[in-house]
Formats: sequence, C-alpha cells, structure tokens
Amino acid sequence: MPDTVRRKGRSGGRAARVALRNAPLAEDLRPIRPGLPGGQYKPLSEADVTRIHHAALDALEQIGLADAPPSGVEIMRQAGAVLGDDGRLCFPRALVEDMLAVAARDITLHGRDPRHDLHLSGTNVHFGTAGAAVHMVDVETSTYRDSTAQDLYDAARITQVLDNVHFFQRALVARDIPDNLHLDLNTIFACCSGTTKHIGTNFSEPHHVAPCLDLIHRIAGDEATYRARPFISNTNCFVVPPMKFAEESCVAMEHCIRAGMPVLLLSAGQAGATAPAPIALAIVQAVAECLAGVVYVNAVAPGHPAVFGTWPFVSDLRTGAMSGGSAEQALLTAGCAQMHQFYGLPGGAAAGITDSKLPDMQAGWEQGITNVMAGLSGLNMVYEAAGMHASLLGFCLESLILGDDIIGQAMRCVRGIDVTEDNTSIDAMKAVCLDGPGHYLGSEQTLNLMQTEYVYPTLGNRMSPKEWGEAGQPILIDQAVARKREILARTKSLIDPALDAAIRAEYSIYFR
Repeated sequence: MPDTVRRKGRSGGRAARVALRNAPLAEDLRPIRPGLPGGQYKPLSEADVTRIHHAALDALEQIGLADAPPSGVEIMRQAGAVLGDDGRLCFPRALVEDMLAVAARDITLHGRDPRHDLHLSGTNVHFGTAGAAVHMVDVETSTYRDSTAQDLYDAARITQVLDNVHFFQRALVARDIPDNLHLDLNTIFACCSGTTKHIGTNFSEPHHVAPCLDLIHRIAGDEATYRARPFISNTNCFVVPPMKFAEESCVAMEHCIRAGMPVLLLSAGQAGATAPAPIALAIVQAVAECLAGVVYVNAVAPGHPAVFGTWPFVSDLRTGAMSGGSAEQALLTAGCAQMHQFYGLPGGAAAGITDSKLPDMQAGWEQGITNVMAGLSGLNMVYEAAGMHASLLGFCLESLILGDDIIGQAMRCVRGIDVTEDNTSIDAMKAVCLDGPGHYLGSEQTLNLMQTEYVYPTLGNRMSPKEWGEAGQPILIDQAVARKREILARTKSLIDPALDAAIRAEYSIYFR
C-alpha cells in the first residue's frame, strides 16, 4: 500500500512509524509466524469425537476397503488385515490400534532452506497451496486459459517471497506437457526452481517415481542428503471414495515410502456424492479411509512420516457441484482437525478455496472464513489456502498474493490475545489519563507493540477516503497485478546455474 500520501500539516512522526513498522523483525518477535498453536475452536464435543472414532472403526471392520493392489493386499494381510471373499480388506480394531501406536508423530517436513522447516506437532498451524487446477485466472481480462509449466514456476517464485504461505504443494497442472513422465519431472523442477519451502507433488504413474527420484537426488546433491532432509513429499490420493483403494497410487506410495519420502494420505470424498451427506458421517468416512492408510504405511515401514489427510469436500446438493467456499466446508475441515488431534497424528485438510471465478468479494469472504476456522481449529497443514478459484478448477497468481494478506489476518486470530501481568497493568492507563495527553498515540507502550502485537496487510487498503482519493483511488486487484509483475521481474531460479543447465540439457523442460 503506498504510504506517500499524507494529510497537509501532519508531522513527520507517521513517516518514522512507517519506517519502524517496515523494518525487519527478528523471527521470535514477529506477531505471526509459521507453526503458531491453534485449537481454540472445537466444533465437536469429546463425546462427538469418540462417537466418530468408533464409527470409523466399525466401518473398517464391517465394510473395509476394496481394490487394494496385490502388493498392498499382501503387506496388509501380513500385518493382520482380513481379505474377504468379496475382495475387500477389513481391518480389525486391534490392528488399527497397533498401527496407531507406532505411527509417526511430531514430524518435520523439511524445506531446502531449514528456515522453512514445518514442525507438525500438537496444534501447530501452517498454511500453503495445493490442488490440481487446470486453468489460470486472468484477472485483467476476466477469462480462463489452460495452465502451463511456466505458470507453476511463477506460482512457486511468488510463494517463495510470501511470508504467510508456508509451503508449496503443486497447485496446478501443466497442461502444455503432453507426456505424463515429462509432466511429473517438470512439476518437480519448476517447484524446486521457484521455492526452497517444502514441496508436495504426486506421480502420474508408479513407474515415474524412480526417474523423478533421480532428479530429486540431483537437486539435493545425492540420495543420502535427500533422505536426511526430504524436502519433497508425496501427495497421494491413495483412496477413491467411498472406501476403495486407488491401485496405482498405492503402488506409487509404496515406492515413495521405501525411498524415504514423506506421504500425505489424502482422502477427498465429496459429501452428498462420494461421501455421505451428513457432515458427521462424511468425517467418519474420511477418518476410516485415512486410518486404513495409517495401517498401510506402517505395515510397509513402521513410523514412516505421513500426514493424516482427511479432505472431505462439500456438494451444493441442489446441483451436485462442489462448494469449497461454504460454511459446511469450514465445519468439515475443523471437525477433521479435531480428529487428527484425537489420534495425536499430524494432519492436513483443505481451506481457503473459493467457488468464485475471480478475486472478488465472494472470494474474500469464502477464503477468510474457511482459513480462519481451519487455523483456529489447530489444523497442522491447511492446504489450498490461497489462489484457488472456481471450486479448484482455476488458479490465480494475484489471488495467491492477496491470500497472503488473508492468511496473515487468520494467523493473527490463531495467535489470540496475550494476557500477561505486563499487558494488563493499569500503569499505562494512569500515565495517559492522570498525567498525560489523554490518548495513547505515541506512548511508549503503543510504539513498543506496533510490530509485535499488530499485523499489517501488504496490499489491504486502510487509507481514509480523502487519502484514497489523493492517491488516485488505487484498486486492490491493480495493486496485486503490479506486485505480481514486480516479484516475477526480480526473482530467478533457485537452482545452481550449472545444475540448471545440466538438467535442461538432459530433460525436456517447458518453462524459462
């Protein structure tokens, strides 16, 4: 937001305060930062959580999951799963409880830069991107076009400089790449070229894992370095709701686990379509499917890092269309966060999606409400938190930038109110009311708290109408476009130039 406009006659104090506010703060003094603990909002009672847990265990015992790959059937049968005559694998309660006992907790998802490590414990909250949008939103023409590898690289570069977007899971599909192996390789290289934050990606086919790992190891330096700090995780849609395994994704997951790659166990049923319509029962199904994933992962490698990815979505029951920005979606996500905490497992779910086609008022309220509720619920990984439009069909770079401001405000809500002896002392009130000027502007306490207690939007406009008019009536979208262009003009690849040249000589790379 431009700070050049000032009312006539105002002293230079405001400029000094602006300079102070814009000065970088030490990490431990910032008012918001990745991993702030949430958990203040709990839509489910303890009895509700217990009921959902037992219903999920009943579903695993009595319904089970179909379509596991032969390798998975063998792995889970050896662990104690029961294969029925109908081909469905059922999971005795004791098996689920045993696997929960050895499942990884308090895991770290690494960035290439350790400053971006994500410590997933308790109710620590992190926001990031995700999705598989097939279109890009052009806000300047209000049109949609096919997404490309260049768009993915640009999104990663923008994410790198946004303080409140903490990780980068592939947010769009590069539709200009016809070959699926080239698509997977370009996705990894575009993400790594653009950001040193933790990256999430998937694999189109199981046999793509090995060549993609070769590329990842080259970026890391070698296999041992990657295994020590795996900065890419596998986003794995291992189930096809309702209650079926996705065979090829499961095989890919087995390869990733053996390669030391963390996995996101993603169950993405749609309430009223591929998941039950009641919000509570949609959570039951998602929990049951992800518990099956916990059994699967830990039967392959006990204690392997995995994120409990209950991602049930909502349908508009009038049409059957997805409604990602709805209040029901916010409740689903918050309820799932409580279930993650019940199991003590690192968890992730979706928020910040908008059904609006453009970054307008509808997008603002949908992104704001769902992100705030996800953060307050203590969700470890809030996926799809910025940039996603048209119920995940479109991705918008300007919306990604604006989403950084929205997430900043959400994180301030997560931080809550600090009630300490110092900040409830009435000494400051006495100094102002009895001995001072009768206001707190410019007081020592106010100045000391300017940066550590308050969060200021980067683009959000807080000018008075007079200031706004004198500044030329700046429009938010125009400012987002300008910031996008500025970021892309000054950011370059984060891959060593020699390695970048070698990879481009060996692989078909589709972005500049």
